[in-house]
Amino acid sequence: MISIVVPLYNQSSFLDEALLSVFNQTLKSWECIIINDGSTDNSEEKALEWTKKDSRFVYYYKQNGGLSSARNFGINKANYEIILPLDSDDKIHPDLLVEILDVFKNQNADVVHYNTSFFGTKTGMNHLPKYDYKSLLLQNCFIACTPFKKDSFNKINGYDESLSSFEDWDFWIRLLNENSKVFKIEKTLYYYRKHASDSLTNVFAEKPKLYFDLYDQIYIKNKHIYDKYFKNPILAYQENALLIAFNNKVKNTLLFKFYSKLKKLL
Repeated sequence: MISIVVPLYNQSSFLDEALLSVFNQTLKSWECIIINDGSTDNSEEKALEWTKKDSRFVYYYKQNGGLSSARNFGINKANYEIILPLDSDDKIHPDLLVEILDVFKNQNADVVHYNTSFFGTKTGMNHLPKYDYKSLLLQNCFIACTPFKKDSFNKINGYDESLSSFEDWDFWIRLLNENSKVFKIEKTLYYYRKHASDSLTNVFAEKPKLYFDLYDQIYIKNKHIYDKYFKNPILAYQENALLIAFNNKVKNTLLFKFYSKLKKLL
């Protein structure tokens, strides 16, 4: 009923924990497709141990092509209609598959999402923006490991392998529209591992231009969609400039300065 797709690249030390969370699912009708994206560690050995343990685990090796390439490869091999991407260093709640399958079947959902929490070097809830399609165009509302239908994936030709990042955000923008049926389960069903050093965050901190260039890339790539929901960007810049000027004017008033000092004292 559900195909779980696990891209794997040099994270063999976390793989057992991720696959154990799949093995312990209360729903038994699933397949788990592990795609080794050219790892140079002992990922293959670890993955093959699971295929020997349970035939529902299936293993493929491919030359390194990146995360989107591995996900596309695995989803194209999937036999079932519901696709759940799972990162090889994360884990899922034992009832996740039961919960999402129920919503897909009874609500005819296009996408089902849920609460997520951190573990590892950081704990606590992972707070994401509330979804509506227009909000999605401004910022991603889902984790990458959110289930969807394979038919929808096929219609948009999967993830864009040319994107160096934000590929999941671009995927949701193209997969969904204002009429899509998106449902949220108000339970924590996915656990997202935080590492001591978040490489992507570090890269953006060191190279902020790369971060803004990626936003530009998403906008230009999907401009026909953005044009439908947002007015001319030049007008938006003009309104922003007026807002900044107004804020500066307010901050220079005696009343605001008095309020700021009083707030600090309190």
